[in-house]
Amino acid sequence: MEKKKMLIDINEKPSIGKWIVLAIQHVFAMFGATILVPILVNQAAGEEVLTIPVALVASGIGTLIYILCTKGRSPVYLGSSFAFISPIAAAFLVGGIGGAMTGIMAVGLIYIVVALIIKLIGKDWLDKLLPPIIIGPMIMVIGFSLAPSAISSIGIDGTTSIAWKGVIVALVSFLVTAFVMTRAKGFLKIIPFLVGIVSGYIVAICFGLVDFTTFKDAALFSMPAFKIPFVHYKLNFAALITIAPIALVTMCEHIGDHTALGNIIGKDLIKDPGLDRTLLGDGLATFVAGLIGGPANTTYGENTSVVGMTKVASVWVIGLAAIFAIIIGFLGKFTALVSSIPNPVLGGVSLLLYGFIGINGLKVLMTNKVDFENPKNVLIASTMLVLGLGGAVISITSGDLNIPIKGMSLAAVFGIILNLIIPDSKEELVEDIEVEDKIIATPKAKKTTTTKKVAEAKKETAKKAKENKKEDKTEKSPKKTTSKKTTKKKTK
Repeated sequence: MEKKKMLIDINEKPSIGKWIVLAIQHVFAMFGATILVPILVNQAAGEEVLTIPVALVASGIGTLIYILCTKGRSPVYLGSSFAFISPIAAAFLVGGIGGAMTGIMAVGLIYIVVALIIKLIGKDWLDKLLPPIIIGPMIMVIGFSLAPSAISSIGIDGTTSIAWKGVIVALVSFLVTAFVMTRAKGFLKIIPFLVGIVSGYIVAICFGLVDFTTFKDAALFSMPAFKIPFVHYKLNFAALITIAPIALVTMCEHIGDHTALGNIIGKDLIKDPGLDRTLLGDGLATFVAGLIGGPANTTYGENTSVVGMTKVASVWVIGLAAIFAIIIGFLGKFTALVSSIPNPVLGGVSLLLYGFIGINGLKVLMTNKVDFENPKNVLIASTMLVLGLGGAVISITSGDLNIPIKGMSLAAVFGIILNLIIPDSKEELVEDIEVEDKIIATPKAKKTTTTKKVAEAKKETAKKAKENKKEDKTEKSPKKTTSKKTTKKKTK
């Protein structure tokens, strides 16, 4: 893999001031999605299943666990997983809080088991299972499938009348982020998202789009509502089948995110620190999240984008961001303040974040020189992109079991199957094959004609040679006769 230089590499530690600011930038990047998962789960269940402070603490603890498992070799941030929103709500309706948390812990254990299997049998099979023609579209789907979220946050998705104040706020956030990223120098150049969010937030306050009511009512310090097994609930395996199978789907997301990040930083994370270690870290993080009453964790594309666009891959920065997330979970005022950031601010910044992920998928295809004259590659990539970006969903339903497969997971499943069942072919399109046949046939005909001419020429030469020999013999024989007669006469 091509080596790409980071401004601050994986094991490098920035100065204290820069360290803090860079970590806060990562907190802002993950905050919106992480707190949205508890909100959506509670809406789907009709009751409070998850809380925002616990989700933040689980996110921070999970990231630190991941860093320890990967020995600080992978700058990944873990946040609340959107793939488990419906399954957690369904598990809660079947088995209460015990059913939901038992299911989440089971998912973590499945990750751990798979990590141990990979440790034992190796991971060379992954190169055959996930070639660049699958990895590239997977990464593209990860980024571009989030595009509707950014557009919806800005308020220009066509579902409601356009709020011009929100559009201006989003535009300010976007332009400031883009300007800082491309024109700024020094330290400002590596915190474009933080500068963009703060600028958009200030404009939003001027437009009266920020509601400070929650901030005023929140306590300065508050204990998150942790839910511990055998203290707040008993283990309930009734809904296990509702959540556990989703682990197999999100593993594709795990591999895709690590491949995307590896392509950005110029390091193959699947081999070093290794898929066994990354899955182990993700699995333990999810298990601990369920143990304290939080949502399942997953690798965050938003933070991957921050690493790529700022060229700061320091695990020290990721680790400090995780510590900040834990602290924020106990700070009611700060949580409320960050939660007051309007959607247009985050939407404007997300235009760059999500697009950057998708473009890296395209770079994978270009770097590996994937041949799109090959019909097999065209078929795989087009199918994956249409399924992943088209909103296709396949739900496996049996009784209480409901496993929705969509987005990148669905695209990956189809891509892997197509790659395995379609035979490799060096032939190109049908028209090209016909042209090649004509081209190949012409030289053969020429060769045949030439050979015949040579053979005929040889025959003619041989005939002439024979005739010449005969003529020589006939010419020589009379001369000999004459000379004999002459000598006889002289003798007489």
